[in-house]
Amino acid sequence: MEEVPHDCPGADSAQAGRGASCQGCPNQRLCASGAGATPDPAIEEIKEKMKTVKHKILVLSGKGGVGKSTFSAHLAHGLAEDENTQIALLDIDICGPSIPKIMGLEGEQYMEDNLGVMSVGFLLSSPDDAVIWRGPKKNGMIKQFLRDVDWGEVDYLIVDTPPGTSDEHLSVIQYLAAAHIDGAVIITTPQEVSLQDVRKEINFCQKVKLPIIGVVENMSGFICPKCKKESQIFPPTTGGAELMCKDLEVPLLGRVPLDPLIGKNCDKGQSFLIDAPDSPATLAYRSIIQKIQEFCNLRQSEEENLISS
Repeated sequence: MEEVPHDCPGADSAQAGRGASCQGCPNQRLCASGAGATPDPAIEEIKEKMKTVKHKILVLSGKGGVGKSTFSAHLAHGLAEDENTQIALLDIDICGPSIPKIMGLEGEQYMEDNLGVMSVGFLLSSPDDAVIWRGPKKNGMIKQFLRDVDWGEVDYLIVDTPPGTSDEHLSVIQYLAAAHIDGAVIITTPQEVSLQDVRKEINFCQKVKLPIIGVVENMSGFICPKCKKESQIFPPTTGGAELMCKDLEVPLLGRVPLDPLIGKNCDKGQSFLIDAPDSPATLAYRSIIQKIQEFCNLRQSEEENLISS
């Protein structure tokens, strides 16, 4: 069986720091030097910084174009509707930072009273500038975001990741490992070409011991605003996310139907949840957000009980 690329060979292995799975790892140079399992000091520094952040959620997708960043943005918008809840949205899609556009923050670093955003997009002179970086430089930027940004007291840190299972994912999981990650929300669309990559994403989470909060099936049908009839734009030819989740024993958080206003609102940098409160997609978003909150609160309660016992 072919070795999975993101399997760490271990610091004591002859392949430590030299194997294909070591490429882009923050500890690659240390392992290759034979210095043993000495951790990157940033891990402890980030752990200390993250003590003021209650919940940390990664948003993943196996394939690009399934609405992952759109979901991340609206998860942030939805949670931030409670003025007593502090939200931070971190965009680590280094080569394709779309969060500034979706959040209406192009050309400025902006923070609402209870919603902060950080993205490499704020560091570019133009939104059309290409970011052409190898793994180590991406890792360094993620380290800076987590360690050097003054996050303050935050209830939910939402991390929008690039598609797939690459350097950025390995880095953020390693850097946050000691600080505790609540889990991952995985975004897919109904068709098999998306699901086959999501299965890899689920396998990745299991291998790196990242809890899976659940799967969201995005673009799940289209409900006509006039006749209310539902049409399948992307037919679930193999049973969609529901059957996949059942087979893999992973929670299905819900389905978000297509709504043309979602794209329009993202282009304008506005919250679709506020602009279309009665849309079936908004109702789906709100149901999913509630389930994510319940998952995080349950994990927090379990940890507190474990500590007290």
